[in-house]
Amino acid sequence: MSLVLKTAAIVFVATILQGSWFDAISLGYGSAGLLLVVVVSLALLRGSVLGAGAGFAAGLLFDISTFGQLGLTSLLLTLAGFWTGRYGETTGRDRAHAPFLSVAVITVLYELGGLIVRFLIGEPAPFGRLVLGALPGELVLNLILVAPVYVLCRRVVGKQGDELGAPEVRVLA
Repeated sequence: MSLVLKTAAIVFVATILQGSWFDAISLGYGSAGLLLVVVVSLALLRGSVLGAGAGFAAGLLFDISTFGQLGLTSLLLTLAGFWTGRYGETTGRDRAHAPFLSVAVITVLYELGGLIVRFLIGEPAPFGRLVLGALPGELVLNLILVAPVYVLCRRVVGKQGDELGAPEVRVLA
């Protein structure tokens, strides 16, 4: 099975699970972000191009399935996938802390980015509710999801360099 089909299957299943089950799991005002964790895991394992593509597809599927603001989740997950992939390509992605650090940072940036975009398009954007209510709970729930999701993604899609392809980028100092 090709990499694209495996990625599409993971993204599709994650979208269904996010919309039906993980949105109901909440801590404070924050809910578990399985889609975000899946996109970050795929981007760390396979790079920025696959991360951005998976983020766009996941966001579009989620927006369509929940009748949300079309394009908002796609934009945020595309950026999250691309920049996480760049982090994975330019640093040691085999470090044990990389998935946890990436999910923690991207969760904060994802929520702040969503807040800024909502503000710019004229929707209510309550900063206090995000910082005091949603963000801590979402951060904890996402960090709980990191280990099983990352292991599952690594088992299904492997990591970049397992086959012939573009090598990892090395920074020369």
